[in-house]
Amino acid sequence: MFFRPDLILLHAPSVYDFRKLPILFGPISDLVPSTPIFEMYPVGFSSIAEHLERNGIHVRIINLALRMLKDKDFDPEELIAKLHPRAFGIDLHWLPHAHGSLEVAALCKKRHPDIPVILGGYSATYFHEELIRYPQVDFVVRGDSAEEPLRQLLVALKENKSLGEVPNLTWKDGKKEVHANPLTHVLPDLDEYSNNYSTFFRSVIKYFDLKSLIPIHDWWEYPITAVMTCRGCTHNCVFCGGSRFGLDRFCSRESCAFRSPEKVADDILSISRYTNAPIFVVGDLRQAGESYGQTLLSRIRPVRPKNQVVLELFTPAPESYFQMVAEAFPNFNFETSPESHDEKVRRATGKYFTNQEMEKSIRFALDHGCSKFDVFFMIGLPQQTPVSVMETIDYCAYLMKTFGRRLNPFISPLAPFLDPGSIAFEKADETGYRVFCKNLEDYRKALLAPSWKYTLSYETRWMTRDDIVVSSYQAGLRLNRWKEHFGLLDKETADRTEKRILLAGEMIRKVDEIVLLDEPERSQMLLALKESFDRVSMSTVCDKGEIKWPVFRWRLNFPNIIRALFQRGAN
Repeated sequence: MFFRPDLILLHAPSVYDFRKLPILFGPISDLVPSTPIFEMYPVGFSSIAEHLERNGIHVRIINLALRMLKDKDFDPEELIAKLHPRAFGIDLHWLPHAHGSLEVAALCKKRHPDIPVILGGYSATYFHEELIRYPQVDFVVRGDSAEEPLRQLLVALKENKSLGEVPNLTWKDGKKEVHANPLTHVLPDLDEYSNNYSTFFRSVIKYFDLKSLIPIHDWWEYPITAVMTCRGCTHNCVFCGGSRFGLDRFCSRESCAFRSPEKVADDILSISRYTNAPIFVVGDLRQAGESYGQTLLSRIRPVRPKNQVVLELFTPAPESYFQMVAEAFPNFNFETSPESHDEKVRRATGKYFTNQEMEKSIRFALDHGCSKFDVFFMIGLPQQTPVSVMETIDYCAYLMKTFGRRLNPFISPLAPFLDPGSIAFEKADETGYRVFCKNLEDYRKALLAPSWKYTLSYETRWMTRDDIVVSSYQAGLRLNRWKEHFGLLDKETADRTEKRILLAGEMIRKVDEIVLLDEPERSQMLLALKESFDRVSMSTVCDKGEIKWPVFRWRLNFPNIIRALFQRGAN
């Protein structure tokens, strides 16, 4: 049976012309699963699809970014021309998509001038007044709870009803006048929605399209999944647009919306029936209070799924917490982000625990069987200097020496952008930041810069753009050598990473020389370097494999997936 989708959700690459343009993306995606084009679509796509499908609205997801990455001959415009939904939806969640999302929106409008184009996400929300004035954008759904406003919008369009009653909507009328309806739909909890993977499985059958649903470039080899515990955050990291400060300001979210611990536990158990791959639980289980984590873990404990489960630790925890985790998960891992070894710098970012407190938590976790404990540091922080960055690497060496090979430290730049809506962006002078990009068009243009140095939207009172770039490569080089020394990396892997870092530094210097030239010589010389740029923009300061967790031989449980195809309303 053929289904005409009511809504097609399109995920664009960061830079639409990434296959042609010579851009040195640098280490901006080294510590996330995606490549530098950020082909992983937002987790919110799944809850949108589940909610709309449950209400009789057919949704199709197409990951254009991945299709373009995987097939050099794939023509996204040709595919868009063949699509005939009632509306297109495009995510502009984080600003690295400021170029690609707008270009894809323009293609939709070019090929289908009468089909509405809807954008949404954190960045779309922040810049909604500017975004709605682009001719290719008809609607912006604001806030972090787009599912129900989007449903109401689609119903209003289908039934030709007034748009003035749709919450969270910014829109243009027939005279191109802009209207911004009040942002009143803010979920108090998340139990109404779920990441229903069976909806995805059925979508494959409905549209005969598996390629477009795959979230990241190596998903078949590494089918990691995510479980959301909340929307919002209880913390105020100064550089984060998703902080309590930021979401209160531009999403009207005064407090976190949590998914009940019972439902989060059920999500984890449900996923473990479909896959043996790692499950990443987004958000510290203790944000809603100690009882939240206790309830969730007690529900998991009788089953003890064998997947590698990854938990976040926002602040140090008592030993009892790690004991409960170990009782529920036979294979568990932790991540924490102290940002800097220097407690003064850490406090300036909005985090107030000490190194001693963090190290006690690491010891508790490892003593109770933690498989891998990742510690993330950052470059480009308030009060941080180049000297401080290298001292952080000395601290990483101390951690590896103290805790052994299950402790894996990482460092990367805060790149490419400082989040609009964050404390550092909104109070730049107060926090010591100099912001180069102020509006959406600034970000769109910045993404076309020939290297990530020129894409960086900020510098600090203590570190210039040059300092951030040079320190990133120097720190990556030194940490790579320490990892080989302490046995976290074999010599072959460490040597490959060192060669990439050295080549990346050389490419940065070449770009600095080339940008001083006049056209067309400048473009010709940059184009000649494209292959080298591509080679050093993936696994730059660390090997991509370092951020992964083990996957069992049978990654997917196909019998259970097939059964899910025939289950209506499964979890």
